[in-house]
Amino acid sequence: MLDTTPRFDALPNRAGVGYKPQHFAALVADPGPVAWLEIHAENYMGNGGRPLAQLRHLAQRFPISVHGVGLSIGGQGPLDRDHLARLQHLINWLNPAQFSEHLAWSTHDGAFLNDLLPLPYTAATLTRVCDHIDQVQSCLGRRMLLENPSTYLAFNDSTFSEPEFLAEIARRTGCGLLLDVNNVFVSATNQQTDAYAYIDAFPLSQVGEIHLGGHAIDRDDHGAPLLIDNHAAPVVDPVWALYGYTLARSGPRPTLIEWDNDVPDWPVLAQEAALAAAQLSQVTA
Repeated sequence: MLDTTPRFDALPNRAGVGYKPQHFAALVADPGPVAWLEIHAENYMGNGGRPLAQLRHLAQRFPISVHGVGLSIGGQGPLDRDHLARLQHLINWLNPAQFSEHLAWSTHDGAFLNDLLPLPYTAATLTRVCDHIDQVQSCLGRRMLLENPSTYLAFNDSTFSEPEFLAEIARRTGCGLLLDVNNVFVSATNQQTDAYAYIDAFPLSQVGEIHLGGHAIDRDDHGAPLLIDNHAAPVVDPVWALYGYTLARSGPRPTLIEWDNDVPDWPVLAQEAALAAAQLSQVTA
């Protein structure tokens, strides 16, 4: 059958949401403020069935951003060629507007750890990450975005700040960056640093997408606040404020509401997207 799916060359500078199958009917009936969708690549690497049928239908109406969680860009070993081949197959038929992955590692000695683990920001790590990104971009035939992580500790042997590290990766590989504003807030709170100074230092000209999401609040063994990036709650007011600060410096960027756990009914998610859309509407390019 001839594939007549429209191909969107870029994401609009509007609000999007992470697509969840339980929202399919409501989303098709009335997307409200939602102008684009993001999917997790690993959920669509099969060969058929309802998930792919729904995705093909949605791709006729919405620009799609594909977000990977399993490449282990920062892993010490080589990239998993089978996983990369499955990703390439997905990208080839879907032809999404954008693809992104995380600055993290999740594999060791052939085992997948099902987590996004932090990296020391050193020259050796920089070389490894850049080599992996070059491999991904060459395989996919497109520029990818790399997302800043949420962190709970810092490595003593790091010789770059995180914004410096990401800026150098972008310079060496030509990749873009995905700025997760909630991750910035989580990391700054956990490490008692300045989230606004982080944004000031970040290479905002390289940002092709922004993420917003919720987090859980806990305490560490010393009673200090400990934030857990859980994508299971509304965006909190301090993150909205940091997002507004970012937009004032970057200009409008495609902005995603991430809500992956304890997923609410569609009206709740659409309302979060409406809040992002309202802030975007106040920013000039």
